[in-house]
Amino acid sequence: MAAIQGARERARVELTREIKEEARRQLADQGAQQLSLRAVARALGMASSAVYRYFPSRDDLLTALIMDAYLELGEHAEHAVAAAGPAPRARWRAGCGAVRDWARSKPHEYALLYGTPVPGYHAPPETIAAAARVPLALLGVVRDAAGRLAPAAAAATPPGPLSSQLSQIAQEFAPGLPITVVARTVMAWTQLFGMVGFELFGHLNGTIEPADHFFGYAVEEWADTLGLPGN
Repeated sequence: MAAIQGARERARVELTREIKEEARRQLADQGAQQLSLRAVARALGMASSAVYRYFPSRDDLLTALIMDAYLELGEHAEHAVAAAGPAPRARWRAGCGAVRDWARSKPHEYALLYGTPVPGYHAPPETIAAAARVPLALLGVVRDAAGRLAPAAAAATPPGPLSSQLSQIAQEFAPGLPITVVARTVMAWTQLFGMVGFELFGHLNGTIEPADHFFGYAVEEWADTLGLPGN
């Protein structure tokens, strides 16, 4: 009985993988808005009712693809930071560069995460932790450099609601880090993804292209703003 159950589970895992792979091909060809369980089933030579046993709705399939992409991107950034050695600025460069490299290698998955929202789709709460892995990896670089951060230009005190939000982030993920530094880290994170999106979706064409030097310059400017030590 155990052998039969094991074979069934392996078959389920393999078919789940095939369904998601076909869905990713459709993302590349048609975009997330056109993703269809019936089309996936046709491409795999399956009855649509069979696919629905694995993913009850299109939104369930989208969520699975989003979770996979967030987790893969997060792991890519975390591994790059860990492999960069102890120097905070080298770790910062590695984390930022890993985001760009992953996005350029998987533009359709990046678009699924950070491109135009799919009408009618609302990501469930379980995607939040996966989405937070990259910003937390970057915040971890800054947190680990606390006490060695170079004095930065004076920052205005964040207004009340923002101050409370930043204080909560600091308390949970970077105790002791000034909220102005937390704010600058969040700003750098959003600028990183904005820059990657601009490059990936062609908004730098005809201006700053290729964007390699611009990206490297921006990464160093963010590091300077945060006061990260190292060369």
